[in-house]
Amino acid sequence: MTRTLISSGSPFEHEIGYSRAVVDGEWVFVSGTTGFDYATMTISEDPATQAEQCLKNIGAALAQAGASFADVVRVTYVLPDAADFPKCWPALRKIFGEVRPAAMMLSAGLADPRMKIEIEVTARKRAG
Repeated sequence: MTRTLISSGSPFEHEIGYSRAVVDGEWVFVSGTTGFDYATMTISEDPATQAEQCLKNIGAALAQAGASFADVVRVTYVLPDAADFPKCWPALRKIFGEVRPAAMMLSAGLADPRMKIEIEVTARKRAG
């Protein structure tokens, strides 16, 4: 099996020592991803906008891994304020509404107080 490390270019990856995603055979493990726009290292104050940016960042990692959101089998959401979760639902439903992966939401503190949501996914690439 081949193991491939994928980077988004985020300085967090180098500073902390992790990869945006790891491909191990047919499995793709995408690290917890926040709403930072990595090109500008800016982040919106709005949880819904952060959720959309998280998904853009995850989509880019999945594409680099040769996968897509259709391959996602598991998703974990972490929000410091559980009351913000419903604000994120439209963005999440747009991506996962048809895919319907197994999911979990946790309310816990994140590394930076500006972060309103962090999303982690696991995908299994389909043969073909």
